[in-house]
Amino acid sequence: MTDSQSNSAMADALYRARTDFVQIPPLRDSHGLASVEDAYAVQEINNKRWIAEGRRVVGRKIGLTSKAVQAQLGVDQPDSGLLWADYAFTEGDVVDTRRFMQPKAELEIAFVMERRVDDPDLPMAELIRSIAYVVPALEIVDTAIADWDIRLVDTVADNASGGGFLLGLGARNISDLDLRLSGGILSRNGEIMSSGVGADCFGHPLNAALWLARNMATLGRPLIEGEIVMSGALGPMVPVAPNEVFVAEISGFAPVQIAFEDGGTAV
Repeated sequence: MTDSQSNSAMADALYRARTDFVQIPPLRDSHGLASVEDAYAVQEINNKRWIAEGRRVVGRKIGLTSKAVQAQLGVDQPDSGLLWADYAFTEGDVVDTRRFMQPKAELEIAFVMERRVDDPDLPMAELIRSIAYVVPALEIVDTAIADWDIRLVDTVADNASGGGFLLGLGARNISDLDLRLSGGILSRNGEIMSSGVGADCFGHPLNAALWLARNMATLGRPLIEGEIVMSGALGPMVPVAPNEVFVAEISGFAPVQIAFEDGGTAV
């Protein structure tokens, strides 16, 4: 079997898993997925398939920027995937957990782009000028790999374990905040489950965004005006179950809340 055929077979396996909500073994075991390059090729096959089926891309997500999350998953570098419009949630939503397989929540800071950035050597100052505003966010990560038994190649192939996301209200200018020192907590049903500061995200959330912007420009898929950039978790992931309410609080922003139910209002 050629590399192309093998990548197509892995993409098919992930596509069926995501479509049928049936978990599958790690691709590194079932298909011998070994390289990050092949993993991104697998992701791209399914990204193109989803787009052809009518799904709309609204941004990009950066994963594995937090040392705590890297430790949880046994990896040592970030990855990236796409954000989809049909999995964008709104403040106060009640989300049906049946839309996911193994959801977990993360506390994050998100950026919204004001203009395109297509320089592989993009300076930090130019990135900052290209960002319209910053908002608090909550990401719902998910994986098709059984029991979250993932390594870097597995999560990359599966759209960086992408699930859904929620942007908070009260957008702020970057110049008004010290994002490196911005502390945050993620509560579940009133109990603090995860915490961190901006420095826990690749040293600074802007460092993560710069890594993504340069990488996407190198690949010929630059960040564009209006796109959302989820910069990565500030602390460990927290499992999600029905009848739970999550509140993300980051200093300098209004709290962000989302609830989950089994059979609740799917959005």
